[in-house]
Amino acid sequence: MNLDRLNKSNNPMIKEEVLRGNTTNNRQEIMTVQGGINKSFVLFGVLLLTFFVGYSAPSKLFMMGGMIGGFVVSIIMSRDLKRSNIWAPLFAGLYGLAIGAMSALYAYAYDGIIFHAVTITFAIFFTMLTLYKSGLIKVTEKFRSVIMMATGAIMLLYIVSFVLSLFSINMPFLHEQSMIGIGISLVIVVIASLKLLVDFDNFDRGEKFGSPKYMEYAVAAGLLFTMIWLYTEILWLLSAFMGSD
Repeated sequence: MNLDRLNKSNNPMIKEEVLRGNTTNNRQEIMTVQGGINKSFVLFGVLLLTFFVGYSAPSKLFMMGGMIGGFVVSIIMSRDLKRSNIWAPLFAGLYGLAIGAMSALYAYAYDGIIFHAVTITFAIFFTMLTLYKSGLIKVTEKFRSVIMMATGAIMLLYIVSFVLSLFSINMPFLHEQSMIGIGISLVIVVIASLKLLVDFDNFDRGEKFGSPKYMEYAVAAGLLFTMIWLYTEILWLLSAFMGSD
């Protein structure tokens, strides 16, 4: 089954220099970890709301419009962080429509796939959170650089693949139901999982560097995107395994 991939988009990257460069001297307006967590719940709530809209009435407009709209909003947000409280919920809502419509198509083709994809996604999330909080995996500068470069390369690959698909050209091996295609997708899942560690660290660094309050929505949006990326990649992997039965 050949579905357009939601994750052919870009992640609103929160680099360390952004966190460092947006510090404030007003202690009442600084970012906190708890504030970032609260904003994450807000964005997740918005995503769930529009997810059910997209899932209940799946359409190409929701899927493609949500993907393209979410991509555009992420670009705008990265350049207008002070208005992250506006752009981040819009970003979550658009992607919610897209993955809702996409999930409906997968659910129609593969019985039970959504439950398994959600379960695996959150299992990975809590596993990585435990590893991060326990200190078993430390987000060093080298680790951060490697993961961010790998993530950027994958995002570029998705964009190129999306552009080629407009001309009915398929990217070799990417999301193909072959051993190589599945292997590539497994590597992507590993990188997305490790990217969660960088996202968690962004919350701590934002508070440590005294970033302004509006950065809470920015880092929350970054975390949400990684979760969406992970979920959609797992959806494809599961469909590949189910399709090979």
